[in-house]
Amino acid sequence: MIKVSDLKVSQLFLFKEQSYTGRLNVVYKDHAVEFYELSDEQRNLFMEDVATVAKAIAKAFNPDKINYGAFSDTLSHLHMHIVPKYKDGYGFGSVFEMNPQKTYLSDAEYDAVIEKIKANL
Repeated sequence: MIKVSDLKVSQLFLFKEQSYTGRLNVVYKDHAVEFYELSDEQRNLFMEDVATVAKAIAKAFNPDKINYGAFSDTLSHLHMHIVPKYKDGYGFGSVFEMNPQKTYLSDAEYDAVIEKIKANL
């Protein structure tokens, strides 16, 4: 993953695998494994970060749908996958694949995606 920015209580990372254009991961800054471990205020701020990122992705890439995932059996850190989906794009209408390993970008293309995201945060 490539770090994009710091948020209120999270860090934002771009997945290098970009079958879903603009796919990101919002990672809680402090140590937590489960949502229930957060106070109401921490949880609300984390979800605010998630919503801020989703809104930025909507503005930057105009996806048809945004999928959210908080999957982790082995990684002991709270995070949320933000997965833009496009009607004519990879995997639309099905559950997103964690790492399809189909689409990687050049450094310049990663930079362009990150700048587009940052411009809309």
